[in-house]
Amino acid sequence: MGNSNPAEAAAPAAPKSSGFISKLTRALFIAAGITLWYATSERRKYSVPAVSKHCDHLSPITSAEFQTRQNSLARALNQLNASAYIAEPGASSLYYGNISTSNWGLSERPLLLVITPQQNGEEIGAKVSVLTPTFEASRAKMLPIVSNDVTFIEWAEEANPYEHALTILSGTPGSVYVDGATRNFIVDGLRDAHPQADVSSAPYEIRRLRERKSPAEIELLKCANEATVLSIRAVHEKMHVGIRESTASAMMRATLASAGLRDGGCLTLFGENAALPHGSGTDRTLGETRFRLTVALAESEIPEEHLQIWHDVRAAQNAAIDIAYAGVIAAEVDKAARSSLDNSKYFTHRLGHGIGLEVHEAPYLNGGSKSVLETGHAFSDEPGIYIEGKVGVRLEDCFYINETGPIFLTAGIGGQAKSPWSP
Repeated sequence: MGNSNPAEAAAPAAPKSSGFISKLTRALFIAAGITLWYATSERRKYSVPAVSKHCDHLSPITSAEFQTRQNSLARALNQLNASAYIAEPGASSLYYGNISTSNWGLSERPLLLVITPQQNGEEIGAKVSVLTPTFEASRAKMLPIVSNDVTFIEWAEEANPYEHALTILSGTPGSVYVDGATRNFIVDGLRDAHPQADVSSAPYEIRRLRERKSPAEIELLKCANEATVLSIRAVHEKMHVGIRESTASAMMRATLASAGLRDGGCLTLFGENAALPHGSGTDRTLGETRFRLTVALAESEIPEEHLQIWHDVRAAQNAAIDIAYAGVIAAEVDKAARSSLDNSKYFTHRLGHGIGLEVHEAPYLNGGSKSVLETGHAFSDEPGIYIEGKVGVRLEDCFYINETGPIFLTAGIGGQAKSPWSP
């Protein structure tokens, strides 16, 4: 990264040479996380459109930002009179310590990130520790943890790891918060080993730290969304009546890879198949009267009724964005989209979800959510109409909340689809 700071060097490599950006972008692909199969024999018949590596200019999250995250967590713990925060490898440990399931898989032997508040002069700072099996300690010390100083707490095979986990704390531990994704047997182990501590899931004051994206995170989100839409547009130009769903999926996956986005794909469903919101796809061919979930080809002859559904769904998307300002309750955003539709009974899922290091993350835009939108929140906005056996239309665009209101993450390349023929 052109910086001699050892802590900075420990930060993730640039997106083009590591899996770091893929961890973020997996959460951003439109309909991401859907498993795609590679129809190799079919794919050879078609040229795959190439999209330049749109995000190559971006740098990964810096060590300074990691330390800001850790210190913000430490201050929140201090304000809550809590003595520690604990997370397994996953999205939260990646956020705070650069430890993910890609560089440490989960097993029955716990490896835990432990962050505790400590007094640094007049400031509250973070102490970063890692609980590791003794026989894995050397490998644990090679993890790309971003911290000026990491304490490793080792436990032997015959020992109780949970008794070791909080030995870094002085005196009797107070409240200990665990990340909400932590497996139950680990929470139970901590409670049994430390009955004097109040071990519980991290409260909202802790969760909101990761929910609100920094300017650097927003830039990564923007670029990944832009690259995804550019890939969709490129594949759209190569499609034709008679192409198979499986072939289009393969083209989409390859084009995303050419854009520098890995481990993701775009849901590809034709005609009636699109009436299943999370359909897995088939070898169905694209007919003249069929949508490709949300887009149509130049030679397509889409029934007027289906075109009207497309425009209704886009209006619902806009109805949601019109009220999605900081201070608004999430349920109201979902309600605005739903209320705009005459046929809302066919809108069968929530409006959207938070995006970031996970495919779906809090807060959520659904009718039961009491979450309050804040600056830095980023969401999908994806209303849909699904009439089984007939047609399905979903439009998904992602946005973030800033001081002036909601902004589409693809605003730099034109934002929402202009029509079924212009994604």
